[in-house]
Amino acid sequence: MADRNIEQDNLFKEIDEDLRQQRYTILWKKYNKFIIGTAFALVIAVASIKGWEAYNLNRKSAESSLLTSALKLINGEKPGNAIPILDKLDKEGSVGYSILAKFNKAAILSKTGNKKDASASYLSIAEDNNIEKVFRDMALIMSAQLGLENTDSAIFIDKLSKIIDGKNAWRHSAKELSALFAHKSGDTPKTLKLYKELSDDATAPPGIRSRAAEMAAILGAKN
Repeated sequence: MADRNIEQDNLFKEIDEDLRQQRYTILWKKYNKFIIGTAFALVIAVASIKGWEAYNLNRKSAESSLLTSALKLINGEKPGNAIPILDKLDKEGSVGYSILAKFNKAAILSKTGNKKDASASYLSIAEDNNIEKVFRDMALIMSAQLGLENTDSAIFIDKLSKIIDGKNAWRHSAKELSALFAHKSGDTPKTLKLYKELSDDATAPPGIRSRAAEMAAILGAKN
């Protein structure tokens, strides 16, 4: 009877562990699109402002028209048709619109299901020292989001570690992604530590704090 109880206890523990893991996975899938959507909206807003600030009205008007045409195609049935327009903006456009073109080309790859190449495209933006740091850091965040399923965790954990601390605008998103990569690599203590830090961080956005608290509660119940 005692042996049976031990076997039952072990079985229940395994089931409980599986359920927690499923909850963790479900939460990430639930929030993943929201995080990526929010980041892309920020790309459009911030980069557009930079574009309008940087150059004269006539040029901006022409570039704005090109970008508008590209965005209509991206939102249509054949987003790939926007690539030639975005290439032109990337090569010939002013700084702000060139950055927007780069981001939108990567977004097309993501929209058409090529997340691995989209992640690599965002990463190339992140590593381009000719681009302002705020945009490079933003690109790193988006690259990491898309690279969760098909990229070595150690690569992004190292890169994200450089923007986690201090006053970096993306530090909270970087820490949340670092926790996800740590979990993917099997480092539960580090994962739990990062989530607890986020949930206790009064400067973190409410959405990130809430997600971190939920994830920490799931992982903490295992220990």
